Amino acid sequence: MTITLAIIVITALVTIYGWQNETFLDGLVLNPQKVIRKGQWYRLLTSGFVHADLGHLIFNMFTLYFFGTLIEQVFGVLFGPSGAIYLLVFYLVSIIVSDVPTLIRHRSRSNYNSLGASGGVSALLFGAIMFFPTEKILIMGIIPIPGFIFGALYMGYSFYESRRGRGNINHDAHLFGAIFGVLVVVLLYPPVFPSFVQQISGWKLF
Repeated sequence: MTITLAIIVITALVTIYGWQNETFLDGLVLNPQKVIRKGQWYRLLTSGFVHADLGHLIFNMFTLYFFGTLIEQVFGVLFGPSGAIYLLVFYLVSIIVSDVPTLIRHRSRSNYNSLGASGGVSALLFGAIMFFPTEKILIMGIIPIPGFIFGALYMGYSFYESRRGRGNINHDAHLFGAIFGVLVVVLLYPPVFPSFVQQISGWKLF
């Protein structure tokens, strides 16, 4: 079993158990007040292993499967047998980092809770875009669009919705997970940036 599949299985099992046990679920979600006042810093990570409902879980795990598998393969080529470990650390740290802005922004709200793997998934998605910017990504599973264009639209939308501050989706986690994913990939493999520029500069609409 690959690391990506192992993450998916563990996340699904933890999430499903959480649906059956509200106390267990409440102990894992990101609640800024409990993190800061009670020192429950582990919530920055555990919140990435629980999801609100089946649709939330399926969407994140479906995306994680495709882009996590791709990044795991790329890391295997770049770092050999250690590639899987690079992928695991990359994903876990991405969840934590993407939750920090949410922690800061909502630190005074005792009733605020956030959960889901979106920050880590966004990091893997944008890491993949850096390596393969012109490869098509299907919006809503139907509309094909080059990765670098999708990435620009995704980040613009996440920034806009984050500033609006409406709804129950944690757009900050999406945005900062994406930014962190780009930075990590560039730091781990600097040649990816000039390759990214070369690929998009040579891209043609028709």
